Amino acid sequence: MSILDTLISFLPEVKGPTQKKLAFKQKLKWTAVTLVVFFIMGLVPLAGLGENSLQQFEFLSIILGASFGSIVSLGIGPIVTSSIVLQLLSGTGILNMDMTSPEGRQRFQGLQKVMAVGFTLLEAFIYVLMGGLAPSAAYAGTSLYGMLQGLLIVQLFIGGILILWMDEVVSKWGFGSGVSLFIAAGVSQQIFIRAFNFLPSPTNPDIAAGAIPALFQSLGNGDITTAALMLASVVSTLVVFAVCVYCQAMKVEIPLSFGRVRGHSLRWPLNFFYTSNIPVILVAALLANIQLIATLLENWGYPLLGIFSGNTPISGFVFWLYAPDIVRAFITGSFTWVNIGQAVIYAFVMAIGSMIFSIFWVQTANMDAASQAKQILNSGLQIPGFRRDQRVLERILSRYIWPLTIVGGISVGLLAALADLTGALSQGTGILLAVMIVYKLYEEIAKQHMMDMHPALRKMME
Repeated sequence: MSILDTLISFLPEVKGPTQKKLAFKQKLKWTAVTLVVFFIMGLVPLAGLGENSLQQFEFLSIILGASFGSIVSLGIGPIVTSSIVLQLLSGTGILNMDMTSPEGRQRFQGLQKVMAVGFTLLEAFIYVLMGGLAPSAAYAGTSLYGMLQGLLIVQLFIGGILILWMDEVVSKWGFGSGVSLFIAAGVSQQIFIRAFNFLPSPTNPDIAAGAIPALFQSLGNGDITTAALMLASVVSTLVVFAVCVYCQAMKVEIPLSFGRVRGHSLRWPLNFFYTSNIPVILVAALLANIQLIATLLENWGYPLLGIFSGNTPISGFVFWLYAPDIVRAFITGSFTWVNIGQAVIYAFVMAIGSMIFSIFWVQTANMDAASQAKQILNSGLQIPGFRRDQRVLERILSRYIWPLTIVGGISVGLLAALADLTGALSQGTGILLAVMIVYKLYEEIAKQHMMDMHPALRKMME
């Protein structure tokens, strides 16, 4: 037994169901229970926390499904990081595992869990020792400060391990995956609060913090400007939702048939968003890191990348990578041509960056035409009317995959930029994540429910 197998054997594991197929109600129950536990954990504060410097990085909390300052401050970061690292290693051929056998898949999943535990501990140390989540500065230089740091690291590690187990519970007993569920839950919670929060706004106590109650209150008070701002944010969110759902349903279907079995055929779907939301996540993360570096440089007295006023850049390189709220500027009368320049550059960077990362992801994640053709042939399928040859199939798939990769990458980048530039209730990347995840979850739930209601359809749909 290798060292890896020994480590895997020591890690606790959530046992999967003994039956082959779980009932719809049972899957729904475990999904709901896990979601409730996740929300409760997000309300549990870290004991000994004094300074929370991470709360200003809202985007990171969205894509990580985290609640900075709580026991789930790490979110799904360690899980996603380990998954991306393994996919890159596997896609480049550095890591060679037989994924066609159950033993190979089990070993791969075990390796991913080991790396996730390692990244959980590493990120806990980084968050605390780098000052992102730190004890009160009043204890600096005392032994108590070091003890509180250790306490914070332990809490973050425990929270990360619990998230890892909950992801396993959802993957084995529920619908979809825990990673997707936690991201969608965090974004949906943020949108719901910003839309329906009836509590007074911190900036204007006369109106509610939520956009919808603030809209009606502003209309009642005759404040047309505030009402227009609230209406614009709601409409922008709904438009992005509608466009994303429409594009998510668009796909190219390649007709396939079983070479040795006549009368049986199926369709191989290629979605318009071929690489999903991965490219825009990478671009947004890159821009967030640039902003973080610029903030650190300014705090150290070297504003090489720009100068900030609060969390908003006002000059320098990062100023032109910042998304201005065009609609707000137009309504409030603060609109300038500089805002147009910012918006154009931001949209261009999001679109081109998403396209580049989309091409990169297709190559590394085995989503290119050659890999897809090989997968189709290994499944015993072929395109009717064409010779059963990988080169022929690859040439046909290339006609669709590369245009979908480029156009889909540009479209998802522009859609995220649209939400950011029009003041939607959440960041564009977050909205795209929520819509795509919920859409796929809905398809899975509907399929499961249909098969439970009509057992005869199970053989046809599986």
